[in-house]
Amino acid sequence: MQPFYTEQQELLRNTVAGFAANEVAPLAIEVDTEEKFPKRQMEGLGGLGLLGLSIAEEAGGAGGGYKDLMVVLEEIAAVCGSTSTVLATHISLSAQTIAKSGNEDQLRRWIPDMAAGKRIGAFALTEPGTGSDALMLSTTAVQDGDDYVLNGTKHFITNAEAAEIFVVFVTHDKALRYKGISALVVERDTPGFSIVPQHGKMGMRGSSTAELIFDECRVPVANRLGEEGQGYSIALKTLDSSRVSIAAQCIGLARGALDAATTYATQRVAFGGPIAEKQAVAFMLADMATEVDAARLMTYRAAALVDAGLPHGVESAMAKLYASESAGRVAHKALQVHGGTGYFQPSIVERIYRDQRVTEIYEGTSEIQRLVISRALIDGANT
Repeated sequence: MQPFYTEQQELLRNTVAGFAANEVAPLAIEVDTEEKFPKRQMEGLGGLGLLGLSIAEEAGGAGGGYKDLMVVLEEIAAVCGSTSTVLATHISLSAQTIAKSGNEDQLRRWIPDMAAGKRIGAFALTEPGTGSDALMLSTTAVQDGDDYVLNGTKHFITNAEAAEIFVVFVTHDKALRYKGISALVVERDTPGFSIVPQHGKMGMRGSSTAELIFDECRVPVANRLGEEGQGYSIALKTLDSSRVSIAAQCIGLARGALDAATTYATQRVAFGGPIAEKQAVAFMLADMATEVDAARLMTYRAAALVDAGLPHGVESAMAKLYASESAGRVAHKALQVHGGTGYFQPSIVERIYRDQRVTEIYEGTSEIQRLVISRALIDGANT
C-alpha cells in the first residue's frame, strides 16, 4: 500500500485484509461455481460497520469517504470479485443515491438498515432496449393520486435477487427525454413488482443479476428521490462517483492477479531455477506492478476530488477506463505466467480473468468513458 494513505486508512486496510483472507477468500470458489450470493460475507462486512462507509453519519451511514471505500474495495476484490461487486453496488450505487438525493424521512426509512446490512440495495437503470442510452427509458410511471403506477422491465440488475431496496429510474413522458426521468425507491414486497433471475454469466457469478418486471406496480409518490424530472441528473451524478468504486475494484482484481503470479513465479521451478528469475517472466511482473500502481494513483486522485466535493466526472471516467482495461492486461499476463495451471479452475487467475471482463462494460462501457473524456477535451478547446 502506498504512503499517501493515512495511518487510519492503513489500519482499515489491515482490518479488511484480515477479514478478506479469513472470511471471503475461503468461500470465493463456492461463490463462483455455484453462483452463490455472498450473504455471509456481506453480513460480516456489516458487522465491521463497512456497509455504510462513505455515507455521512448524519444521513445514517458510517462516515468516511471514497478514499476509505477505495481501500476496502481493493482488499475485497483481490480475493473475490463477486463480493466486491455486491459491496460496490450496495454502497456507491444504491445507498449513496438515496443518501445524496433523499429527504430526511427517506434517509430515516432506508439508510440505517442499509448501513447495517439488514437490507441490501440495488440500482435499476438498464433496460433491454437502452443499454448505454439512458435517455431512452421505456419503464413508465403515471401518477394516480398519491401513487405512481409503474409498467416496464429492467435487466442486468446487480444484487436484484437478494436486494430489498431498489433505486429505479422511470420516465413520465419519453418525449421530454431527460426532463421526463425520475428516480423512485421501490421496496421488494411492492405488489406488481417481480424479479426474474438471470443466470449463466461469464464472471462475477456470485453477484446475483436479474430482470425486474413492473406490472401496474403502485409506488408511493413519497418514494420519489428529488423532484419529478430530476432522475437523469441524479443518475449521472451517482455514476460519476460510483465509477471510482469500480476503478478501485479493478485495482483489487489486478493486484490479486499480480500477487498470485508473483507467488507462482517464485515457486515454479523450470530450466534450472524459479521462473521469476527468467527475464521474460520478471519483466511481465514488472509491467503488471506498474499498471496496478498507475491505476491506484489515478483512482486516488478521483476519490480525493469526490471527497473534497470538487468536479470529478472526467477524472472518474479516466480512472475507470484505465483501471478496468489495465486489469485486463494484468489478468492476461498473470494467466500467461501460470501457463496451463492458470487455465483451469480453481485457479484464482482463471476466475479473475473472467471477472475482470465485465468491468469494461458495466457502469459505462470503455467507449462511454472515452466519450466523456473526449467531450470534455473538445468543450475545453472551444471555450
